[in-house]
Amino acid sequence: MSVQIRKTLLQVETTLIEGGKSAAIPLKLFSAFAVVKNPWAGKGFVDDLKPEIHAAGPVLGELLTKMIIDAVSSGEAVEAYGKAAVVGLDGEIEHASALIHTLRFGNHYRNAVGAKSYLAFTNTRGPANAPIMIPLMDKNDEGRRSHYLTIQAAIPDAPAADEIVVALGASVGGRPHHRIGDRYQDLKDLGQDVSNPAGV
Repeated sequence: MSVQIRKTLLQVETTLIEGGKSAAIPLKLFSAFAVVKNPWAGKGFVDDLKPEIHAAGPVLGELLTKMIIDAVSSGEAVEAYGKAAVVGLDGEIEHASALIHTLRFGNHYRNAVGAKSYLAFTNTRGPANAPIMIPLMDKNDEGRRSHYLTIQAAIPDAPAADEIVVALGASVGGRPHHRIGDRYQDLKDLGQDVSNPAGV
């Protein structure tokens, strides 16, 4: 087996009321997790991470994408998406990054939902029950602030010191009562070009 998976988890969260007001359309957040053995654990400093990336990335990308799509019911229904990895205390941040920052991982999800945007991400290190934060943004429109969301989770027994938690997240809908506009209106108000938001 190209990657040793100890367990998987699926989380579904539905927000019906926000700010004391019922949501016209409930927000549904989906997250899929795989707890895997860190392929570089116990090997000291490894210069070339590519062999393990090529072996594990496609397996994890396919597995977690299928979990999300099966739960949501279709790729088209996914509106916002993101990814995360948490490496155990004996690993490097680079190990967490290696498993999710590769097209061999992310393209499974991107293609399945028909996305244009890059996958928002976090890569962190922590012990078992460490916070897992999956930032989301609209799969096709990075300036759509209604879909700036964060899924929060924790797994009581993961990551172990020699493990990595790899995760994908999705939303169906945006924040129920979003009312802060979008970046395009900000740019217009500031007299700046959408293609050059920093004005440089």
